[in-house]
Amino acid sequence: MASEKQLNEVLEKISVDASGFIAASLVDLDSGMTLAIKASRTEFDLTAASAYNSELVKQKLKIMRTLGLTGTIEDMLITLTDQIHLVKLVGQNTFLYLAVDRKQSNIALVRSAVNKHANALV
Repeated sequence: MASEKQLNEVLEKISVDASGFIAASLVDLDSGMTLAIKASRTEFDLTAASAYNSELVKQKLKIMRTLGLTGTIEDMLITLTDQIHLVKLVGQNTFLYLAVDRKQSNIALVRSAVNKHANALV
């Protein structure tokens, strides 16, 4: 895995490329702990969001096992009335979590910004 400095640099690049950037984190799936964070809004509790999103991913994996689905999760998209949240798996046990302001961005731009830099997080 990349160093902490390299991870922070990648999140910085994503923040520049993702219009309406609110926050991003690289998260350990098993523990829900953040490995790197970047936020533009201090009131956005990125630690809590990262931990709860790890539970979301674990539950989706459990559903897939229950249904006998053999594919893997690429990403999970959650659209709110005012925000877009993207969870992108970037390794066996890590994922990138990104939140943007929906008025300033769209799903295609969010995915493009994440996919452009996701390989550097592995």
